[in-house]
Amino acid sequence: MDFTHSELQTMLADSIGKFIDNEYDFDTRQTYAGSERGFSDDVWATFAELGWTALPFAEEDGGIGGDAVDLMVLMQNIARGLVVEPYLANVVLAGGVLGRAANEAQKAQWLHPLIAGDLQATLAFVEPQSRYDVTDIATTAARSGGDWILSGSKGLVPNGGTADLVVVPARTSGQPGDTAGITLFAVPGDTRGLQRTAYATFDGLRAAEIAFDGVRVPADHVLGEVDAGFAALDATIDDATLAVCAEAVGLMQALTNKTVEYAKQREQFGVPIGTFQALQHRMVDMLMSCEKAQSALIWAVLARAGSGDDVKRAISTIKYLVGSVGQKVGEEAVQIHGGMGVTWELDVAHQFKRLTAINRQFGNADWHLDRLAT
Repeated sequence: MDFTHSELQTMLADSIGKFIDNEYDFDTRQTYAGSERGFSDDVWATFAELGWTALPFAEEDGGIGGDAVDLMVLMQNIARGLVVEPYLANVVLAGGVLGRAANEAQKAQWLHPLIAGDLQATLAFVEPQSRYDVTDIATTAARSGGDWILSGSKGLVPNGGTADLVVVPARTSGQPGDTAGITLFAVPGDTRGLQRTAYATFDGLRAAEIAFDGVRVPADHVLGEVDAGFAALDATIDDATLAVCAEAVGLMQALTNKTVEYAKQREQFGVPIGTFQALQHRMVDMLMSCEKAQSALIWAVLARAGSGDDVKRAISTIKYLVGSVGQKVGEEAVQIHGGMGVTWELDVAHQFKRLTAINRQFGNADWHLDRLAT
């Protein structure tokens, strides 16, 4: 099988590499992460200008028409810069639902500005009791005249503090755990009754808790059919899971490369520590873990791009791997760097924190291992 990048993928990887090398060093990243919004609006505008925000969307919607493989290339490459701009929340999560469920008028109102970089959005799907089950939705929506009234709460909403639009799955019939009875709503961030508490996450990104206290939503803000939102939600979560897996593999590769280079330079007893056989074995294990994860990622992404029968199994396999061997790669990188490996000033510590956070997004290693066993 030919794994050579297409012309689009090669151009994409090159443009991301140049951007990170020339405009997004680690100190710049830390400045953006510590700002009030937690990211740079100017950088986000650059993402749009370079076409990255348009990548996964259909050409008829103003996108580039990229597939799961193209998204993998993007996420794996931006991982090297520890990018804090909310690509996952905007493009993959909110954009994924809008692209699948919105009608043409709704796409013109929300998806097109999102692609242009003019709209910040997110998908609020996690609830306190849900434990990675996207069907365990207690937030309700009830009809009131020609509108809907939303009541409930969502947690760990990425980009939730700054989003102009919040896409909300709510239960309109059935019980938590049912795939039927889920309806998707587009809720402007300034809607009365929508209350959010924003905070920084331990990996340097931003999230929010969002409460819906009798939030009134017009009927034309329903995305897709009433009670039939699960398919779009489930497909979007699959894409997002693969996206963070690609990011994790990129982080693993970056950590391995940095550790090998450090071991060549750091001297102890008059020689580079990279000459010590015990450390060589550990770094070889890191490299083997990267190769194993890369292979599983390619399998999962190709399964997703081809809509194969083993998509869920492939996704759980790669998510389990990046949560288990990825954690080990991060630990080894920190330990071989010594005490400086946990300092705020070194990017290795922040890459390890992001890897740790990814393990807890969209199902941790144990959750996906259980799914593989059932």
